[in-house]
Amino acid sequence: MRARRIATVAAAGMIAAAPALAAAPKDPSTAELLAEIRRLANRVEELERKKPIAASTEQRLEKLENHNAAVEKALDQDTISETEPQVAARLKAAESEVLSYKKGSKVIDVLGGIKVGAGMSVVGQNLLGQSQEKDGQLNWRGDVTLTIPGGSVGDSKGTIFTHLRMGQGRGLGNVSNSMASVNSTAFQRSGADNTDAAIGLVEAWYQLDMPLGGDAKTAKQHLEITAGKMDPFGFFDKNAVANDETLYFMNSALVHNALLDAGGDVGVDPFGFSPGLRLAYVSDADKWKVQAGVFESGTGASFQGSNEFPFRIVQAETTERFFGGLEGTYRVYAWSNDRATDFDNKRGRHAGLGLSLDQKVDDYVTLFGRYGYQLKGKTRFDQSASIGGEVNGSYWGRGADGFGVGLVANHLSKTYRDKSETLDADQDGAPDVGYKATSFEQTAEIYYRYRVMPRFDLTPDLQIIRHPGGNPSGEVAYAVGLRGQLTY
Repeated sequence: MRARRIATVAAAGMIAAAPALAAAPKDPSTAELLAEIRRLANRVEELERKKPIAASTEQRLEKLENHNAAVEKALDQDTISETEPQVAARLKAAESEVLSYKKGSKVIDVLGGIKVGAGMSVVGQNLLGQSQEKDGQLNWRGDVTLTIPGGSVGDSKGTIFTHLRMGQGRGLGNVSNSMASVNSTAFQRSGADNTDAAIGLVEAWYQLDMPLGGDAKTAKQHLEITAGKMDPFGFFDKNAVANDETLYFMNSALVHNALLDAGGDVGVDPFGFSPGLRLAYVSDADKWKVQAGVFESGTGASFQGSNEFPFRIVQAETTERFFGGLEGTYRVYAWSNDRATDFDNKRGRHAGLGLSLDQKVDDYVTLFGRYGYQLKGKTRFDQSASIGGEVNGSYWGRGADGFGVGLVANHLSKTYRDKSETLDADQDGAPDVGYKATSFEQTAEIYYRYRVMPRFDLTPDLQIIRHPGGNPSGEVAYAVGLRGQLTY
């Protein structure tokens, strides 16, 4: 009200002075002055009306501050109270939902990293061209593998691998003292009757991949550490078209280096596995790898002996491009086994060198070669060489089919040639073979893998063995078979 009175007095004074002001040149007119006074009076009245609004704003600000304080106090507690602000209760409920989604996504991530593989092989074989013919043999084998994430340490990631194998039937085995089995798919416990099916956890190992010179995405090299029970051939002496008896060649002299596998230098258990430790340095940019492994052998492979890891192997490999840019992988390795078995069943130290290579020479043709040389040890054969390859069926409109041919020759050692005729390794009083072994054992295998339907193949297979067991007068043996393979 005081402001209004001041404005009224000022207005009256200005009216009284209006005549004098009007006389002055260029001064505002009385009407203009009156209009200005009225504007000022209206402004004063407007300010007076806004005082209650300002007071109301202060009250609202005070209430808002009190509400925020209550919300902060409620959020400090994990539980939801009936008296706390509704917004706090909703925030807590939303937070709980988000956490549950995160937990679910973690479970999905873990399950997403799991890889399961399964396969089943059924093989039927007959032996022809032998005076002592064997009955036809039928065997089956099933494999289930499980790969799951094994955690991480910084940028290093772990992997857990397990392998369950089952089967029944020995197959034809070694024909007429031949140095290799004609059916590497057979899986039967030693000493068990064919009516007994074998089953076991044959592999269980952990691998840690450690990137070097960067994180997991940018590093150009990495280190692999593998420990557990494993198949040494899963890492060493590999080959693109001669490494899997369920898809390619079945004769053991063509599946792996004959000195290591058929000759027994690898020293694994009867099923082909052994506990061990492996280290590998891998250059992803330059595509080369150096690795070393130590494995139990003999009784130790079945966890019945010492833990001295007597079988040792080192390997270097590189992937190159030849024949117009087509890839090929070349491997060279050396091994030693302090607990190997000589041909006379005595324990001895064996050592050798080997190489394994595979090379594409056309878009649908892959060739392979292997060679093994025995440096030390009393073995039946001291050299083994194999060559062959597979032609993909894309040439004749059957892209899932494959036609393979493999040849292998095993050179008898001089010590075995000298003692073979009278050798009695089983000490039963009779010579083991009854002839003087002097010739190379030569084996050829031919197969055609026919895709019947997705995930199911039928493979007719023919093996020809000349001079089996090094017998110069031995009949040529023919092993005819059919393999069915179901893969998931």
